[in-house]
Amino acid sequence: MAYNSIHSLSNVYNFYMTTYAPKSSTPYDTHKKSELRSVYNSIVKMNKEAPLYILDTSKESQKFAIGMKENARELRNTIASLGGLDEDELLNKKAAYSSNENMVSASFIGTVSDGVEVPRVEVEVHALASTQVNMGKYLLSEEAIELAADTYSFDISIDDLNYEFQFNIKEEDTNKDVQERLARLINNANIGITAQVIEDEENNTCLRMESNATGLKNNKSMIFKVSDNRTSKTAGVVDYMGLDYLASAASNARFSVNGEERTSTSNHFIVGQMYELTLNGVGSEDGEKASIGLKTDVESLTENINTLVRGYNSFLRAAAEYSDSQPKSNRLVQEMSSISKLYAHGLTAVGLNLNLDGTLEVDDETIQKSAAGEDAKDAFSSIMDFTHSLVRKSNQIALNPMNYVNNTVVAYKNPGKNFATPYITSAYSGMMFNSYC
Repeated sequence: MAYNSIHSLSNVYNFYMTTYAPKSSTPYDTHKKSELRSVYNSIVKMNKEAPLYILDTSKESQKFAIGMKENARELRNTIASLGGLDEDELLNKKAAYSSNENMVSASFIGTVSDGVEVPRVEVEVHALASTQVNMGKYLLSEEAIELAADTYSFDISIDDLNYEFQFNIKEEDTNKDVQERLARLINNANIGITAQVIEDEENNTCLRMESNATGLKNNKSMIFKVSDNRTSKTAGVVDYMGLDYLASAASNARFSVNGEERTSTSNHFIVGQMYELTLNGVGSEDGEKASIGLKTDVESLTENINTLVRGYNSFLRAAAEYSDSQPKSNRLVQEMSSISKLYAHGLTAVGLNLNLDGTLEVDDETIQKSAAGEDAKDAFSSIMDFTHSLVRKSNQIALNPMNYVNNTVVAYKNPGKNFATPYITSAYSGMMFNSYC
């Protein structure tokens, strides 16, 4: 019984992460005890006078509620990443520049102290980290498969873990049928390998498998290995389709930082706890380098505001996508739009123009002129107030996304004479478990 419960919980978590949650993880997803206590107290206070209602448990409502909660969290994290949530730090994050974005792109992750200059970095890229690619044999796509009808299996070893894939072959299956079946099996398993069926000009198809990761760790010769030598079901598909053929081996990135040779299994890494670098390409000439440093305060502010606007617009568009299936999503869009309308005059004055659909458009030139003016602090007070309002609203949505689901109110509580019901806001998690328990 305990095993089944753990297995169900694992299935729910994996379904949640792959279906609903944005694929991001930031330092702002961790919290102190005091912050968690504050969240709990907010939930208790919010639900003490909340009415009782019948939940809409349709799959559309589940997806909407969970999606809005996660998008609200994403918006808050975007704002927090721009310097922090404190008034003095908000939008004060320093931005990094690269003199050659085609070779290296950079972001600043360190801290700046008064009187301490952040050093610049010279980067030369010799080779990018690459993925592993296995290419199967090209077979006539519409020709009947030559393997006998049976239950087959093969193993894929990746990251010191071994995964077995079992599947059936029927008498009427063609080569392409089985190749597509295997591609779906591998992709749905989400083990770090992407599979697809490739077709050539002569109507032959093969199964291509590529690792999501790059580079080789601990002197290994490959990222993943395909075999059916010791598999539990009938073997033979690996040899027949050539699934174990290594077409392109993985390799590590090779680069120099201030003349010092380095290697990395990834094209994305951190240098000196100051810069987060992404290698994009090799220099067109020998000795070509990219200079990495900090942008000016005006340039950093402009980039931070652009990031803020992208996060706000992204949230607004995500909510608008549910307007047909979730009528209350329009109320969420209107509430978010009303925040920008409240500060519209001040936002327009510094270069943020409000569109008819509630989204914002950035005028970089106006922002830079405003930032260079003597009254820059007063000029940007509207953006600061607007940003704080977005933080408060995103927290509210994340605490109770069910407030925007099309539920039916059945009773209102007697004011001042009720008990706290702190778990009502987690109803969306119960809806997910209903399909597993």
